[in-house]
Amino acid sequence: MINVIGSINLDLIGRVERLPKPGETIPGQAFSTTPGGKGANQALAARRAGAPVRMVGAVGADAFAGEALMLLKESGVDLAGVKETTTPTGTAMILVDNEGENVIAVIPGANAEVSPFDVETTALTPGDIVLLQHEVPLVTVEAALRSARRAGAVSLLNTATFHADAAHLLELADYVIAN
Repeated sequence: MINVIGSINLDLIGRVERLPKPGETIPGQAFSTTPGGKGANQALAARRAGAPVRMVGAVGADAFAGEALMLLKESGVDLAGVKETTTPTGTAMILVDNEGENVIAVIPGANAEVSPFDVETTALTPGDIVLLQHEVPLVTVEAALRSARRAGAVSLLNTATFHADAAHLLELADYVIAN
């Protein structure tokens, strides 16, 4: 079983001719939404590759939650480990220009409420795989890495989004992926 402990977002994407300068307002060309979050993306990719996948994360009790979880549900990811919180679902606000350059602001929302307790209630077994990234609290990432080691599971840590204070986590992971 692949266990993904991580972020679930709804991406809000605006297409613009060029990226605005600080303080500048420019007209947009198009707008779309899509499920996202590094954790959800990991889970979806693993499931689409044919692996059984369990997602551990959090969404809000809001209109964004259903859309953020849509592809995971459709793909058959086990969502029993996804909790609903009173904090809004995480979002990423993305502007993309005509050259493909982008700027992104991520608002963690419910992702900030994924806790070590959520990790402890995930039944890991020897040979399981645990996929992690830095879009949930680092204390939760550390708890997941330690739990994986105790259970005999293999851990993979994607170091994005970069946090300078996360260096100590590298030695706890079996594999580290620099994004």
